[in-house]
Amino acid sequence: MTKRHSDLFAGIASFAPLREAALKAALGKRGKPGTAAFMANLEKNVLRIERALQDGSWQSGGYTEMELLEPKRRIVSAAPFRDRVVHHALCAVVGPVFERGFIDDTFANRKGKGTHRAVARYEHYRNRHRHVLRADIYRYFPAIDHAILKADLRRRIACPPTLWLLDTIIDGSNAQEPVNLHFPGDDLLTPLERRRGLPIGNLTSQLFGNVYLDALDHFVKEVLRAPYVRYVDDFALFHDDAEALAGWRERIAAFLARRRLRLHPVKTFVAPTAEAAEFLGYVLLPGDYRRLPEASVRRFRNRLRGLRDRWRAGSVAADEVVQHVQAWIAHAENADTWRLRHALFRGG
Repeated sequence: MTKRHSDLFAGIASFAPLREAALKAALGKRGKPGTAAFMANLEKNVLRIERALQDGSWQSGGYTEMELLEPKRRIVSAAPFRDRVVHHALCAVVGPVFERGFIDDTFANRKGKGTHRAVARYEHYRNRHRHVLRADIYRYFPAIDHAILKADLRRRIACPPTLWLLDTIIDGSNAQEPVNLHFPGDDLLTPLERRRGLPIGNLTSQLFGNVYLDALDHFVKEVLRAPYVRYVDDFALFHDDAEALAGWRERIAAFLARRRLRLHPVKTFVAPTAEAAEFLGYVLLPGDYRRLPEASVRRFRNRLRGLRDRWRAGSVAADEVVQHVQAWIAHAENADTWRLRHALFRGG
């Protein structure tokens, strides 16, 4: 029987953990106006948050929304810094409660995991099987159903004030792009009546996203007993028989429908593992050879030119340019890109 945890709130809504959360939330962002203003009066602001949490008056603030077009169109939402402090404090306590129940083969937003380990696991299974079912969930974060998510959280959390805070953050989500899908048992108005969608960009959304698909992870590993890799809503199952994978696809689609999710009709398919596959920012080829997608390289070239021009104009600091470049190099180094990196930074 799943253990439910109580007496969690003191570890979230007290001065010491909130102060520690503020320091973590500020890492790398002290130059931002909202962060700088909060940190200038750190103790006073932390005490104000503590008081609001303790008396039940805390509410989520408004989000700043940004539309990103690359690598695909999506709306990213930034919470006010005071909210991010609460998110860090909450996840530090609630995250480990759920982490203990997660399977080993899900890799997003988990300590000791990440994209590079996910890619290595994909290659491990690919080298042992003839076919792969690649799957993606249609508009995953906008489709997450609030009532189902709250029920999932209550399977492990039994602390009333912590549940109040979790519910408050979920209810405070800003409107996401519409996902008007109907499922068995729905009437015409059901999609309009159910609250759904979480802001992409929240630390809490990353945790909630893993919690929401935890049931799928266990279904695939324990019922289907499939070799499986998941990173957020991008996942893969492996088998020697393509027809077996097609059958698994139908069973997964039925399982996800009960959670008001749908497989992406274009990004879900069965393919031979001998073919090149794009996964988590790499093109994976037989022989454990990796390269970067051409579109990804083109985006970085354009970003590099833009950073150079902004640095010359004095609108971006040199250390920010270095940070962007080093992050890309760290990603590129995990593929066979020595010649590419040499050409890029010679200006070629």
